[in-house]
Amino acid sequence: MSSENSSADDVQRVWDVVVVGAGPAGASAAYAAAVTGRRVLLLEKAELPRYKTCGGGIIGPSRDSLPPGFELPLRDRVHAVTFSHNGRFTRTRRSRQMLFGLINRPEFDQQLVEHAQKAGAELRTGVTVQRVEQHGSAVPDRRTVAVVLQGGEMLLARAVVGADGSASRIGAHVGVKVDQVDLGLEAEIPVPETVAEDWQGRVLIDWGPMPGSYGWVFPKGDTLTVGVISARGEGAATKRYLEEFIGRLGLAGFEPSISSGHLTRCRAEDSPLSRGRVLVCGDAAGLLEPWTREGISFALRSGRLAGEWAVRIAEAHDAVDARRQALNYAFAVKAGLGVEMSVGKRMLALFERRPGLFHAALTGFRPAWRAFTDITRGATSLAELVRSRPMAQRALTALDRRQAQTQTQAQAQAQAQAGGEGA
Repeated sequence: MSSENSSADDVQRVWDVVVVGAGPAGASAAYAAAVTGRRVLLLEKAELPRYKTCGGGIIGPSRDSLPPGFELPLRDRVHAVTFSHNGRFTRTRRSRQMLFGLINRPEFDQQLVEHAQKAGAELRTGVTVQRVEQHGSAVPDRRTVAVVLQGGEMLLARAVVGADGSASRIGAHVGVKVDQVDLGLEAEIPVPETVAEDWQGRVLIDWGPMPGSYGWVFPKGDTLTVGVISARGEGAATKRYLEEFIGRLGLAGFEPSISSGHLTRCRAEDSPLSRGRVLVCGDAAGLLEPWTREGISFALRSGRLAGEWAVRIAEAHDAVDARRQALNYAFAVKAGLGVEMSVGKRMLALFERRPGLFHAALTGFRPAWRAFTDITRGATSLAELVRSRPMAQRALTALDRRQAQTQTQAQAQAQAQAGGEGA
């Protein structure tokens, strides 16, 4: 940017990049943009630190996406996993190496924001973004986006990153479409020292009673994070599953310090990731792993990409150049995270039909357990695993064929029914 433009921007208070939302995606975007020396503003509607419904598992890809020098505020290091199938057929598998770490989101998110601030980003909390405008009287030129805050204050930016969660206003502006919505319910349960010791270094994963559902116990010192997730629309059954799960574990007598719920939303494959000079990332873009609904690694990775490409969009002198940079961002996301999501959707479809098969494989088939440990450590990804394992490819191809046949049969029945009604 020339000094002439820079002084003009100072008069108009134009930020290079404004990031909306200070979770892992937003903090990563703000950090990535700020380390380039650009003027970056990070907006957050809550006061930090704040609670988020989240298991708090930090797998390899999350760890590898953190800023240099980031010290993870780990509450526990996981070396063992107990698997059960709706409370039955329980088996524990162990690993000499750490599988993944467990964090509390308030501490983790706060630390990420501090790294963005150290890189030069400015933080404003307690502000709610009402909308963004890219045309009209509020926008001085075609290189600028207006960010309108509750109360009427307006900020100007060369590029905007929407990282404002699964109910994102920026996502609505971009036109994000979702094709999978799940309900997660969670309780933070303080437990006595004797109970905490029993769980130290070990998590529980329970394949649940509804298709695609599962539950978890993540130990964090003197507190256990206990949660379940299932498809939206199964609210009463999901609540019942959590209650029965807590009861089965012998934890019903302990009062939760926090009980919360959260909807996770997975993007449709053709969902946009940008509009004009506005990008979306993390939950705001519907980026998470469809089978496990793991979102932190997707937030960190997409946030970093969004921050890097937002800088390029901020430097774009016309709509054509801005569009080219936005398309490059979309390509970068789809080439990595998009491929993983595609495989994750196929895995979820298989898991919904055959949860017992997954349980038997993970508890009794050594290559399946090894694959699980490699994925959690970040040595490989689900997509790479399927690509490199012929057996996994064959299983998913057979599933795809079966689903295609089912869809064809359903369409034929619908057409026949429509024809019969027409007659």
